Amino acid sequence: MTVDRDTRGFFGALVGDGRPLISFTGLCLILSGAFALFQSLSMHFLPHDVAYLGMTPQQLCSINECRIVHFMIHDRISFGGALVAVGVLYLWLAAFPLRHGERWAWWTLTASGLVGFGSFLTYLGYGYLDTWHGAATLALLPCFVAGLVLSRRLLAPAGVKSPRAAILEPWSTLDFGSPAGLGRVAVLIAAAGMIGGGLTIQAIGMTYVFVDTDLEFMGLAAEQLAAINPRLVPLIAHDRAGFGGAVATAGLLTFCCVWFTKPTRSLWQALFVGGIAGWSTAVFVHPAIGYTDPLHLAPAVGGASLFFLGLALMLPGVLSRSGRVSAVPPTSMMPR
Repeated sequence: MTVDRDTRGFFGALVGDGRPLISFTGLCLILSGAFALFQSLSMHFLPHDVAYLGMTPQQLCSINECRIVHFMIHDRISFGGALVAVGVLYLWLAAFPLRHGERWAWWTLTASGLVGFGSFLTYLGYGYLDTWHGAATLALLPCFVAGLVLSRRLLAPAGVKSPRAAILEPWSTLDFGSPAGLGRVAVLIAAAGMIGGGLTIQAIGMTYVFVDTDLEFMGLAAEQLAAINPRLVPLIAHDRAGFGGAVATAGLLTFCCVWFTKPTRSLWQALFVGGIAGWSTAVFVHPAIGYTDPLHLAPAVGGASLFFLGLALMLPGVLSRSGRVSAVPPTSMMPR
């Protein structure tokens, strides 16, 4: 009796069809986000931040009731939550729609990579080159790109539709006549707000850095911050721009996942886990540090309310479908 032996190479078996590399990217983002959360909650800066500033968080805390450090920590905690949300949706995309060759999933990953990895280049606007961030980006980007290149072969043909139609066509038209339809609309609106809000934060980080409520919270003008340390504003700008890029990426992924595919139990769970990570950090960090200006909090609270209301409205429909056996064979490929 002859025994068939696996003749694949070691590395070929690890990368497979490219999806393991996408999943690895997602796991790295989740771990990075969790690390950012842990370090921020412990009121520490990264070593290269301290070296760049020439000041420790403890020294900054001695100024104006530690409000400068609290402001920086609130951006970093929110950034960590957004990274976790992005990583969770990467894992879902690789495990489900990309596995079945759905074209929208591949293009969603590609677009999110352009937004997310491209956000590193915002340092050109504020002048602080974060070497650790740059090294992490350069290490993870080839893995992500290789995953996209290898997984492209999984994509189902467009069929009778043009490739553009196969990518852009939504799962269904907007439905305002059912709870599940209203829930989908609510999540889409929240996701669109995340995209707009993230890009706005990114733009502010590259230009003005602060809005009026930020300076009111710290009790200092931008000129006074620069007088304390001329490198302080560029460092804060780096945090703001990076946070904005992560929020915009999470919003783009959320919007596409809800727009292009039928809500399933796995998608609902991924959105819920990512939403808890992203929205809870963005909302609850503000009262924790005393930054409770209603105007500043309104977008985060409003977006979180819409998002979780939408998920709640979608849940009954998702649960009712979860026990059904699909009439479509699992090996079939959707035209999208």
